[in-house]
Amino acid sequence: MPLLEVTNLRTWFPVTTGLLRRHTGDVKAVDDVSFAVEEGTTVGLVGESGSGKTTLGRTVLKLTPATGGSIRYNGREILPLSQRAFRPLRREMQMIFQDPFGSLNPRLSILSIIAEPLEIHFPEMTRADRRERVAGLLRQVGLAPEMMTRYPHEFSGGQRQRIGIARALAVKPKFIVCDEPVSALDVSVQAQIVNLLQDLQEELGLTYLFIAHDLAVVEHISNHVLVMYHGKIVESASAEALYADPQHPYTRKLLAAVPTVG
Repeated sequence: MPLLEVTNLRTWFPVTTGLLRRHTGDVKAVDDVSFAVEEGTTVGLVGESGSGKTTLGRTVLKLTPATGGSIRYNGREILPLSQRAFRPLRREMQMIFQDPFGSLNPRLSILSIIAEPLEIHFPEMTRADRRERVAGLLRQVGLAPEMMTRYPHEFSGGQRQRIGIARALAVKPKFIVCDEPVSALDVSVQAQIVNLLQDLQEELGLTYLFIAHDLAVVEHISNHVLVMYHGKIVESASAEALYADPQHPYTRKLLAAVPTVG
């Protein structure tokens, strides 16, 4: 049984006009999407900006309300669950955000940022236990524990993304949506973050939905690739098959846009 199973998922945003806010149509950000993610694997989700990738990722985590369809996590239907009923599952399903500059509160120290989810989900932990857990998480993502007293503006983009990864790992999740986690970083740093995510997956048995617009990045981390275009999945194949023999014209265009040396 897949860890995550999405069936006929729709996320539409209403379009209204006039003073009476009359409903005149819908923006179909996610339109009849179905896919599955096996435990311990990575499914890459690619497409250009505006194709609906981030909305799909946010809908899967119930951060954006779905219009219809089904999302089953570990065999359990999660769409009808209230936020309170979903809260125990929230621990298992986390997100790494695209912008390492905007996703960290500049007013909080790194200790406070990473410890915040621990305070919410593990209220029984003492302050000393939280501090020890944060130190361990920083080591896990390749940062020194003494950095926890510093603030986000004191770190580079790659270091901030490592902090974002540590925050996502704090509550020991099983499934992580990686929303373009390397798109805002320099190319040299991108490889380091992708390698870190692969190492963590192997070490902790994590399952990823890895969202990107760059097919070259997705190739190195994904077992299976979904290609999204205008809210729909237009191609679904193993990473090996998709890169060797893309079937859809849009996939071929995306692959043709990947820069090659020389």
